[in-house]
Amino acid sequence: MPIDNKYIRFDWAVKRMLRDKANFAVLEGLITVLIGEKITISELLESEGNQENASDKFNRVDIKAINSKGEIIIVGVQLTRQLYYLQRMLYGVSKTITEHIQIGKLYDQVKKVYSINILYFDLGQGSDYLYHGKTVFKGVHTGDLLKVNTREKDEIKMKVPEDIFPEYFIIRINNFNDVATTPIEEWIDYLKNGHIKENTSTPGLKEARQKLQYITMNDKERHAYEAHMDDIMVQNDVLGTAKMEGRAEGRAEGCAEGRAEGRAEGLAEGRAEGLAEGCEEGRLKEKKETIRRLLENGTSLSVIAIATGLSEKEIMSVMDDISREE
Repeated sequence: MPIDNKYIRFDWAVKRMLRDKANFAVLEGLITVLIGEKITISELLESEGNQENASDKFNRVDIKAINSKGEIIIVGVQLTRQLYYLQRMLYGVSKTITEHIQIGKLYDQVKKVYSINILYFDLGQGSDYLYHGKTVFKGVHTGDLLKVNTREKDEIKMKVPEDIFPEYFIIRINNFNDVATTPIEEWIDYLKNGHIKENTSTPGLKEARQKLQYITMNDKERHAYEAHMDDIMVQNDVLGTAKMEGRAEGRAEGCAEGRAEGRAEGLAEGRAEGLAEGCEEGRLKEKKETIRRLLENGTSLSVIAIATGLSEKEIMSVMDDISREE
């Protein structure tokens, strides 16, 4: 892509640029395309994505906004794999709901929340790049959908649960390999490949063409952005290589030892125990190799925790084992 037509990555923009009210239209466009109705952001709320530490670029970036109807919108960008991401989505929505209703107030103040999750890793199984979930209550015997009475401005109205309960959107960036023809496909093409059509009429992307061009950055911003991109590339390479090599070496050696020990004992119980212990030893060796390689590349404990699924305390214990072995 020519330098004068290079666009800033969304994960960078959402953290440093789209918080500016002058740039709200970009984010409004994405939400409008997903939800299927015009969205206007009234204000940004406090969010856990405001950190500026060194490892923050690898963590989820959140924008929390309120629209003109008083509904709350969470936009999350996750760059690296997280095992319990669905639980994190649920926790984030639940925390948002409770934060925005005061103790002692009526439950009619509970706001609908939209959770938009842009994932740059493979989550679960499925061939689609966009998943949408919302809550409906369906009659077990009749198949009808439940509606409930609500009071709004001294009027009794009928509502369905999906008007009240949270809605979730999961965008699996890596699964998009199509030619962008629809508005949502144009958006995902930008999120994955940095492409924006010159004649686009898709909400938000026209504004992105004007406001998110790399060439408009000053020298300080450009330097920080390039460092961010380099860090992501190196980190992805280190994590991928360490996982692959550590898994292969650990499992091969551990399972081989387990099989040998189990066969030598000649008993079914001994064989099972040998295999289990050997594979467990192999998994431990795999994690040690992963941690060793990440440490050699200067990776922080928080990132190692994401890569291995271990707590920082467990990582420190493994580091002590590595030191003793050396």
